[in-house]
Amino acid sequence: MAKGHGNKAASGVHVRFRPARAEDAAAAVPLIYSSGPAAFDYVFANAKGEGAQAFLRHCFVDGDGEFGWRNHWVGEWRGQVVAVGAGFGADSKWPFTLAAARQIVAHYGLLRAGAVIVRGLRVESVIRPPEGDMHYLAHLGVVPELRGQGLGGALMAHLIQAGRSAGRRRMVLDVSTANPRAEALYLRSGFEVTGERASRLARGELRVPAHRRMEWRLG
Repeated sequence: MAKGHGNKAASGVHVRFRPARAEDAAAAVPLIYSSGPAAFDYVFANAKGEGAQAFLRHCFVDGDGEFGWRNHWVGEWRGQVVAVGAGFGADSKWPFTLAAARQIVAHYGLLRAGAVIVRGLRVESVIRPPEGDMHYLAHLGVVPELRGQGLGGALMAHLIQAGRSAGRRRMVLDVSTANPRAEALYLRSGFEVTGERASRLARGELRVPAHRRMEWRLG
């Protein structure tokens, strides 16, 4: 497992980034959820009133797949997890798919699992998984009290460097059109908008907004 290292935000807050651990779930899962609450709730909220975070917590502690702790980095400040993010390539598609199917069945049961999987596939028409040589950045979250102090930029820089260390030159992410603050951060970090996908996905009051694809290229 890679070792953590420090990175100083613009405000002078010194954050140490390290690979996530299962015991980070209480702090990390709400931050992961904050990166895309509308899409997460559309796919994972259930009729019992249980929100998406319950499923995300199940996956994070399990460790495997897109939402598992093994796929994430966290940022620590004063001994507390204050940021989280993930980066992965197209080679993760089938391992993530198999892990997600197993986790969905385990959490929702066989009778409800099919509907959850179908909704997840629908969201992929708006938020496309990585392909080719992409290094996809996802689940980017910072605690509210430290937003606007440069920590988001430090997180982006760390994840970009991790992607470069993995030999990838194209850093890609998606941002909701309902989140202009995040889009502004990504623009400052060197990303450019390369396209936009409209969305008509809705389930009751839950609606998935359109998303913009953004890309950063080495050189």
